[in-house]
Amino acid sequence: METFVTFAQLAEEIAREAGEMLTAKRPARPEVLDTKSSPTDVVTALDRASEELIRTRIRAVRPDDAILGEEGGSTGDGRVRWIVDPIDGTVNFLYGLPEWAVSIAVEVDGEVVAGAVNVVPRGEVFTAARGEGAWLAGERLRCNTGVPLDRALIATGFGYAAGRRRVQAEVLAEVLPAVRDIRRGGSAASDLCSVAAGRVDGYYERGPKAWDYSAGGLVAVEAGARIGGLNGRPHGPGLTICAAPGLFEELHDLLAPLDPERDA
Repeated sequence: METFVTFAQLAEEIAREAGEMLTAKRPARPEVLDTKSSPTDVVTALDRASEELIRTRIRAVRPDDAILGEEGGSTGDGRVRWIVDPIDGTVNFLYGLPEWAVSIAVEVDGEVVAGAVNVVPRGEVFTAARGEGAWLAGERLRCNTGVPLDRALIATGFGYAAGRRRVQAEVLAEVLPAVRDIRRGGSAASDLCSVAAGRVDGYYERGPKAWDYSAGGLVAVEAGARIGGLNGRPHGPGLTICAAPGLFEELHDLLAPLDPERDA
């Protein structure tokens, strides 16, 4: 019988293989193959090749499992579901910036129980299994604790539609004076792992999807962080907030009056 740890090990193995393929096949400047929500929301051929590799590897050992992928959508209906982002941070990948990742999570009966985030350019693979901690290179991760809002380094990201970006800029203008500083890396999965590793103190973003936050969110939670949405709702595309308890509440209370879930 599979355990949460063995799911995490399999996710790590596949994420590493996908990362090796992407590194080997990435041309000097990958070409945009398609766009999704806007002309700036791009897909490359290697996004699709990475997801196909991941799906093939999962099916080879877990043929009855469901898979949700950013590029290929949902397939299967098993109680175990794999949630796959073949390249989180495709624009960074396109431009040769170092903040992009392969993200693979495993859900059992609707609960994320294992995950791996391979931040390929940095050679770092973050892993987590429910109740077993979050790990990087054999070291257990702990998020920063006891950081007040005005000393907190906060990561965030922006959407692709112009109206949403305009609102996000308005929200950011209120957040920035209240915190130490802001970081915008370009990969939600990597940002959440940075919370886990103590490289930033917190994270918030409007718009990330399940494939963006499932694996990285578990890594952060297993490192001691809290993840959620506004007013007790679950985290999701509406808003995702992640930070250690205490800072989570302060960041939430800063964001809530700003109506950050609106798009115009």
